[in-house]
Amino acid sequence: MKPTYDDIRRLFGQLNDHAIAEIEGTGATLTELEEVAAHLAEEDDVMGDLRRTLSGRALTIYNLVQSYDTQGEGDR
Repeated sequence: MKPTYDDIRRLFGQLNDHAIAEIEGTGATLTELEEVAAHLAEEDDVMGDLRRTLSGRALTIYNLVQSYDTQGEGDR
């Protein structure tokens, strides 16, 4: 399922529109975004089957969100 703008806002907070467009451009699924959000929230200890190292699109999005937070351009 393709995530919507609102899905991305719900999962990652107040990212700017450019960051959201970059996330949408990755083609990530809603499941991948939920996995990234769990990692960002440091909830990987209760993730069950999702407890794995991020890779591919999920890792790209994780790094993107982290970089926007570090730059102060968005809050999760």
